[in-house]
Amino acid sequence: MSPNTTTPNPTSLADTAAAQTDATAAQTTPEPRLDLPAPDVEAAAATAALIADRTRAGILRMLADGPLCVCELAAALGERQNNVSMHLARLRDAGLVRAVRHSGDARWMFYERDDERCAAAAATLSELLR
Repeated sequence: MSPNTTTPNPTSLADTAAAQTDATAAQTTPEPRLDLPAPDVEAAAATAALIADRTRAGILRMLADGPLCVCELAAALGERQNNVSMHLARLRDAGLVRAVRHSGDARWMFYERDDERCAAAAATLSELLR
């Protein structure tokens, strides 16, 4: 190498690149916003917890095809009738399912989905996940 040629110092090049990266990051990184309001996700979380159970999800899906009695639901889901009844009670309390008496034989109770309430629950979950 000739005496008039200077070689770049690797340390100073690295320092210069780091300083440029820091300056760029400072320009693009916003300040943390610590005053954001917490979202109201109570209804969505309650709905998600309710339908997260495999049996309740199965009941809701089956009732989409029309009313069924407890014995039909239990047989299809491989559950005991008292267990299905307990899950139906939770779904009724949430308003997603309603009980109706059989028109020909009042001894039989059938369950059907409340499609309007199910659509509202789906909208609540959709709003959370959008």
